[in-house]
Amino acid sequence: MTEHLGFGAMLALLLDRRELGVEELADRAGLTAVEVRAVLAGEPPGEGLLRRLATALGFRSVDLFILAGLAVPDDMAPLDAAAGRWVPYVVMDAVHLPAAGRRELLQLIRALPQEERSSRFAPKRLGPLTGGPGDCVIRMLRYRNLDWTGMAKTLAVVTPTYLSAATYGVIGAGRKELTPRLVTDFAALLGIDAVELGALTGVFVGEVPRPPGPEAVDAAALLWEARRLSAAQARYVSELARSMRGDSRDGYLINLPGS
Repeated sequence: MTEHLGFGAMLALLLDRRELGVEELADRAGLTAVEVRAVLAGEPPGEGLLRRLATALGFRSVDLFILAGLAVPDDMAPLDAAAGRWVPYVVMDAVHLPAAGRRELLQLIRALPQEERSSRFAPKRLGPLTGGPGDCVIRMLRYRNLDWTGMAKTLAVVTPTYLSAATYGVIGAGRKELTPRLVTDFAALLGIDAVELGALTGVFVGEVPRPPGPEAVDAAALLWEARRLSAAQARYVSELARSMRGDSRDGYLINLPGS
């Protein structure tokens, strides 16, 4: 089983890949070089430092918290866990639309009024958490409001990965190795560079994969933005996306061309 590298080691690999020095990262993040070197040496990062590093590195803060093995603050969590029932269908129907239709849905999601959080987002423990690489990527998807079934449906449509829902639990529990193919496809849906995600999870991707197609890029954006929706809003957007497909709305293509 691939071992968790530790956040300091992961950060070092990321800096090496980007040819980014400690001083430059510290300047970008508004930190001191001493603080950055301490993290690289294995000191656990605090919440404020992680937020600054995420901004400086162009990472979603929630993903960096998960990679660091820290609890995700409430303000980074999806608004409404119940929206997870509809979010996969928002994405799956949207990526069957022309690019203009996908942009329309994305703009709609961003324009919907922000509702108040009515409960704390606490994703169900779908399996024993290991803190390992598989656990990290599955938790990243959970914090995009996808459960195992949502992962199975969305990844099958958007990428070449076609797995049963239960297999995602096995990956999260560390009983199934992350392969370069899995890392590449997870990265596409997460909106993360595949080689960087491979480095962060200890998986050598090898030959640099081709960039995700436009459907996959838009799927990642839709999935991220849908985190701000309530269940009622997610259902509304899902129904709209399905209606926009017109006569072709009865099924889903697997591994969409160009994705």
